[in-house]
Amino acid sequence: MNSNKYCLRLLGAAAMLAVSLSANARDVIRIGELNSYKTQPAFLEPYKKGMDLAIEQINAAGGVNGKQLELITRDDNSNPGDAVRAAQELLTRDKADVLTGTFLSHIGLAVADFARHKQRFFLASEPLTDKIVWADGNRYTYRLRNSTYMQVAMLIPAAVQMNKKRWAIVYPNYEYGQSAVATFKKLLKEAQPDVEFVVEQAAPLGKIDAGSVVQALADAKPDAMFNVLFATDLAKFVRAGTQRKFFDGLSVVSMLTGEPEYLDTLGAETPVGWVVTGYPWYAIDTPEHNAFLKAYQARFNDYPRLGTVVGYNTILSLAAGIRKAGSTDTEAMIKAFSNLKVDTPFGPIVYRGIDHQSTMGAYVGKLAIKDGKGIMVDFSYVDGASVQPTDEQVRQWRKAASD
Repeated sequence: MNSNKYCLRLLGAAAMLAVSLSANARDVIRIGELNSYKTQPAFLEPYKKGMDLAIEQINAAGGVNGKQLELITRDDNSNPGDAVRAAQELLTRDKADVLTGTFLSHIGLAVADFARHKQRFFLASEPLTDKIVWADGNRYTYRLRNSTYMQVAMLIPAAVQMNKKRWAIVYPNYEYGQSAVATFKKLLKEAQPDVEFVVEQAAPLGKIDAGSVVQALADAKPDAMFNVLFATDLAKFVRAGTQRKFFDGLSVVSMLTGEPEYLDTLGAETPVGWVVTGYPWYAIDTPEHNAFLKAYQARFNDYPRLGTVVGYNTILSLAAGIRKAGSTDTEAMIKAFSNLKVDTPFGPIVYRGIDHQSTMGAYVGKLAIKDGKGIMVDFSYVDGASVQPTDEQVRQWRKAASD
């Protein structure tokens, strides 16, 4: 008899615990995030810190719709198959309410396609390929970071002003690089019809033979160059080009090179005078950025990189979308993100309903060296809304994708 009572008490306690755990689970919103942490640490370690800071701030202020945010991260190993498996695990095993993340463009495309098949909301935080919101766009995927088209369009005015005819192009040979080059050729040719693209070098991602690439470019005797390389490929290329004096007298426009992630590595080897997109965190004086910078430095005793802002804005965006939707239901999230406005360290951004692309912009300026470190000077902020293709063009691309 006593034994039976004891068993009943255990069963009752277990049931109460299950109810309690279930209730606690309902009080948490799980954000499932996957990224190339092992292969792209320069960008993604600061990115993770940016996400953590935003979650801490939001939870300290009471969470979203009365619930705390919980971040669950997975590494995608820079492999589309691994990325899809990680996304599946986040949904089924970790019970993530929404999906976000990815850095490399081909990984972002793979997860966006997964979201389409599974009919789950996905916020692509970083991948730049235009296809995510245009040619391969789908109703379940939104994208935060400005696209390759937008980044290139920011650099075109400087390229035209250089008034150079013979252009060299160097890029990583995968979706992001290919997309950037196609857009650069199209937009520059439209603005300067007599331009010639005299040489191209497509390097395998992370495996550039820098000396051979520089020699091939130099042999064509270009007047100017468009560079799309980043991370270790960029550092190797700059070193080889400097040693061979290839950059002497060469006009250069370069995507991403002004980001602290890459200037930190270049240091005193930073190529002075290049026109770049980037993030001069040390010289931005706006109330919203000052507040963000102060909070980040107090929390991590470090300065932010662009990845930090992307990670931070990713969480701010999800929180704003969930708040507006009233839940994490996929259909409600899709509707909430259409023309959603989010206040960020770069100022307000909007997720365009027409193509699911945010209007987050970037800074454009020139490279210089100060105290042995690379910096951006003569910079200005370019609002992403000002470098979008026309609505009619977007409709054509989206229609072609759905046909």
